[in-house]
Amino acid sequence: MKTLVLNKPLASVETPLLAVLVAQGSVPKIEENLQRAIASGDYKGKKDETLLVYGSGTAERVLLVGVGKVSEITRTSIRRAAAIAAKRARSLGTKTLALAIAKEARGSLGAAELAQVAIEGTAQGGWQFTELKKQPEDPKPELESVELIVDAGDKDEAEAGRRIGDAIAAGYLLTRNLQMQPGNVCTPRYLAEQAKKLAEQHQFGVTILDLAQIKKEGMGALLAVAQGSAEEPRFIVLEYSGGTGAPIALIGKGVTFDSGGISIKPALNMEDMKFDKSGATAVLGTFEVLGRLKPKINVVGLIPATENLPSGTAIKPGDVVKSHLGKTIEIINTDAEGRLILCDALSYARRFKPAAAIDAATLTGAVVIALGHHAIGMLGNDEVLLAEVRDAGERAGERCWPLPLWDDYRELLKSDVADIKNSGGRAAGTIAGAWFLREFVDSFPWVHLDIAGTAYLEGEGVSHAKGPTAIGVRLFTEFLLKRAGA
Repeated sequence: MKTLVLNKPLASVETPLLAVLVAQGSVPKIEENLQRAIASGDYKGKKDETLLVYGSGTAERVLLVGVGKVSEITRTSIRRAAAIAAKRARSLGTKTLALAIAKEARGSLGAAELAQVAIEGTAQGGWQFTELKKQPEDPKPELESVELIVDAGDKDEAEAGRRIGDAIAAGYLLTRNLQMQPGNVCTPRYLAEQAKKLAEQHQFGVTILDLAQIKKEGMGALLAVAQGSAEEPRFIVLEYSGGTGAPIALIGKGVTFDSGGISIKPALNMEDMKFDKSGATAVLGTFEVLGRLKPKINVVGLIPATENLPSGTAIKPGDVVKSHLGKTIEIINTDAEGRLILCDALSYARRFKPAAAIDAATLTGAVVIALGHHAIGMLGNDEVLLAEVRDAGERAGERCWPLPLWDDYRELLKSDVADIKNSGGRAAGTIAGAWFLREFVDSFPWVHLDIAGTAYLEGEGVSHAKGPTAIGVRLFTEFLLKRAGA
């Protein structure tokens, strides 16, 4: 999707669809037909409220999208309204969208922020996944370009924001497309190939450990999960060198399909377990952003990739395995596999002496019970880093909510036969999963993001298609850009 910043009067914008984001109770004079609808009280500019008319000027159609009350305008509300506009453009089959933000709808946001989040929103709303379908006789075209209409004095700032938004949109689209790939397409080897392509395109360092190398490295927990599948695991390392000093480590859970193993999941909705690689795809999407923006910071991406399947060779409840760190793990539930592959990644991260590590994983169903589908569960060992990540989530519109990691919860994972067990039962499931990971964090600040409730949506929303959300890409990017001083 191409994006462009333009300065011209709205009345002279030639486009199949001009979308204008407006605040409640304050609608600009654009089109006579709109004015009649507004005067009649049919349109008020409330949050998510839309009004489409066929124009008499240079724009074929004009769409108003409400962002809500002026006092409540945020980056998230602008992003959401832009997504609604792009989604409407997609449904109308228009290839080009012109987008403007009315003065009263900008709140306290500057031109750069407005441009960034508007472009992010259009990428969100304009997305569709059709590559595995037979093409219909009359297919609706992709949204190919977005023209952001700004005031003359805002053009330079808006261009800077557009550049960031455009890069995030590219990472976001890469992530969602990878999330959608089924397990028979997106295998661990396929993920590794995508990482190699990214590395070649953007000149990243890349290391891919195959089965023999994973064994040599001593990643017993990753190997335990992988042993039930005919597909070999991979351990992916990406290195972006843009600055000086210790790197930030981003770690993503890459279970390309999760049946639960011997502790098999119910059949209902098991097809959605292709989304168990969402942490890994968020890391890959973030590296796409890094390659485009080139911020002054060093970043390492670590992705343990495997399937989790039941077979005669699969790991069993009661087995004991030895992790990369050397700690032994009693397997209580083979469906608690994400923490097993992540613990080896967290141990491997020590060699980079990271300034901080953040992992993203669809780790527990318990986080959905706790927070629903609106927030990421956040836990960690460093209060400053937790606050920093939470702030990045607010800016990104990917909100995080902290849960405690008190020492009392460690008792849930006490094993009679090993150093630790991989499941503490139903109580405090998200906390127990994070406590398990904490056991393998050595000498660096760390935050765990449980994205099980936010990685994909089961239904269509006003601003979002059904399916993957690319959660983590915007959050990681906001965190890294602030650390880089960008």
